[in-house]
Amino acid sequence: MTVEQKIESLLFAKGEPMKVNTLAKIINVSKKEIESACDNLSDEMRERGIVLIQNLDEVALATNPNLGSFISDIIKEELQGPLSKNSLETLSIILYHGPLSKPQIDCIRGVNSNFILRNLAIRGLIERKKDPKDSRTHVYNVSLDLISFLGITKPEELPGYTEYKNHIERALLEAENMDNEQTNE
Repeated sequence: MTVEQKIESLLFAKGEPMKVNTLAKIINVSKKEIESACDNLSDEMRERGIVLIQNLDEVALATNPNLGSFISDIIKEELQGPLSKNSLETLSIILYHGPLSKPQIDCIRGVNSNFILRNLAIRGLIERKKDPKDSRTHVYNVSLDLISFLGITKPEELPGYTEYKNHIERALLEAENMDNEQTNE
């Protein structure tokens, strides 16, 4: 597998910008090799639907700017229409167990939730804030507007709140235990 393929895979899996130094550490090559591979990848992807974008020491995958109006129309339709089943699932997870980090949400759902989280935030249903336990990361929680819209004063008033919250906590604990077991092997 080439360095370019590894970079593309990592950026896709993460769903957010990554620092060149971080990519170099993960892939176990020099920063110079990452920069060269990013230039190659950028050239390869130039005419595709997804392109590699770079800003200072960060790189990310993004929609090709030539498709901007096409994507804008689709996103506008999604933001004005009803919430999808996946959006409702993600919102429920945050409602019943927020605040949660994106990796925690992804772990519970089993898929990347980047686009859904962005969609919910744009609609004003959730908020992204610095994690009070680790200022390098973010957590997602429901907005006050959503709590007001639901006609409750706090999430604990939701039906089955304690049971569902306990279920999510068990799922997160099981996932954490599995990660620890794999790390120890």
